[in-house]
Amino acid sequence: MKTYVVTGGTDGIGRALALEYLERGQEVIVVGRSAEKGEAWFDAARHHDAAGRAHFVQADLSLVSETRAAIDAIRSVCAKIDALVLCARHFRTTRLVTAEGLENTFAHFYLSRFVLSHELAGLLEAADTPVILNVAGPGGGGKIYWEDLQLAREYDGQRALAQGGRLNDLLGVGFADSRPETTVRYVLLNPGTVDTSFSGQYTPEVMAQIEAVRRSAQPVEEAIAPILTLLDAPPAALLSAVVRGEPLSPHGPAFAIEEARRLHEHTEKLLAAGAPPHHRA
Repeated sequence: MKTYVVTGGTDGIGRALALEYLERGQEVIVVGRSAEKGEAWFDAARHHDAAGRAHFVQADLSLVSETRAAIDAIRSVCAKIDALVLCARHFRTTRLVTAEGLENTFAHFYLSRFVLSHELAGLLEAADTPVILNVAGPGGGGKIYWEDLQLAREYDGQRALAQGGRLNDLLGVGFADSRPETTVRYVLLNPGTVDTSFSGQYTPEVMAQIEAVRRSAQPVEEAIAPILTLLDAPPAALLSAVVRGEPLSPHGPAFAIEEARRLHEHTEKLLAAGAPPHHRA
């Protein structure tokens, strides 16, 4: 039996993938913020006659402390992870600083994925063909605000999300660079526009734009088909990127190794300076 960990697994792409693997007889751990949606996940698992293989870990991934508590909970459930699927994302029109003093989008969309990727590496390496699938949008043209990564001076929701996509590109590069001997395959995925829940805090004007986007977006059921292919047969390369089913070279300017190392170092210092105790994989 394989074990799949899916963040953002109570909605959209994450939920569809989690249910698919439950139906296939695998063990699935879903990480999400909402206890109510967690109960709905268990109800769906019972419908699939899979209650014993379904797990829900409640966590607010914008908080490093809760991300690490989720990691501890995952470790208590399984001895290995075959696939870590990072789907959780939450849009904010207005800037929010978390209780840990970090900008919410930076903490939720990028920092939690850094912590999960690196601190679950040991459990992943215990599996035969482990893969991290980071659904974050490689190939985007977002700018990285190196002198203001948490956008204290120029916050804009779309800007924060676009920068987050770029930071996750560099996370993938940095993961491969810092772990050259790892057996974990890191896949950066842009599935295109998908009709998901679009979790977030929106102004009425932006919500109207979202509703317009939904009308031409891919259904979730259609969008997960190429994702399942990647998870079932991970690429041979240590790092790869896929945009709407087509491979994208992870060696262009958006994936510069120097920038990845700069970001990795900055993130390690940030975590060491203000985050809860570090649990290494």
